Amino acid sequence: MKTLTRNVVENWGADGERWLSGLPALVDEVAAEWDVRVLETYPMTFHWVAAAVRADGTPAVLKLGVPDGHLDAEAEALRIFDGQGAVRLLAENAAKGALLVERADPGTTLTVADEAALVEVGHRLHRVPAENRHLPHLRTLRGGFERYREGPIPRRMVDRAAELFDDLCAGAPRETVLHGDLHHGNVLRGRDGEWLAIDPHGWVGDPGYDGGAMLYNPDPERREPELLALVPRRIDMLTAYEERERVIAWGYVMGVLAELWTVEASGQARSRALDVARRLEPLLD
Repeated sequence: MKTLTRNVVENWGADGERWLSGLPALVDEVAAEWDVRVLETYPMTFHWVAAAVRADGTPAVLKLGVPDGHLDAEAEALRIFDGQGAVRLLAENAAKGALLVERADPGTTLTVADEAALVEVGHRLHRVPAENRHLPHLRTLRGGFERYREGPIPRRMVDRAAELFDDLCAGAPRETVLHGDLHHGNVLRGRDGEWLAIDPHGWVGDPGYDGGAMLYNPDPERREPELLALVPRRIDMLTAYEERERVIAWGYVMGVLAELWTVEASGQARSRALDVARRLEPLLD
């Protein structure tokens, strides 16, 4: 709960504190509404998450978040994916910030050794065209660059990433429904041995965006040189479906943007995302 508490307060302030104080009662209320039995909790970062069982015995996962609408896009993305490359949505209560989703079983987390599967999951999800989808466009994320004034990230990197972000969005060869946070911890072994994505953010735009998070995950707060050394191999994997130049550019953009989010929440630049961006910067020319 320490990580959950820290992240919720950093990101939602007083609203987050109120949500945390009411969380035990909310769990009981939602469990009764959907007639589920709540089991053990999972490691939590920004949401309260626990295994659950429906009245008919179906295994599920109960997910609760601050009810500010940020889970609406996740629910919509899961509806659109419809179990193809992602877990299924079983129930939603937007007003309470609650989702009930399929539980991936056995739920093995994708590791560095399985990264080819991560690329393939992304490719499966990107089959859905962006047209007529009730999801925000990637361009919404530009505010992350605009809000930054000064701090531990060099201004030249922020400005260059913002410019590249605009160019990549404008020049997208196609636009699809995106996961939005596609990394190792968000892909689990599920039904029939398939790798299934969980926790989509739900965007539409250039599918190259989804490759960026792979370059600085898993465990982005670890900054050992051997982890940074994985970047070239990962770029090679992603070029199976995207142009190398765009893979590198999105990697740079996402490295900077992810670090901007970290600085915005904590005041510190503390992750491998910025290290990845620095490594990719010479390759942009």
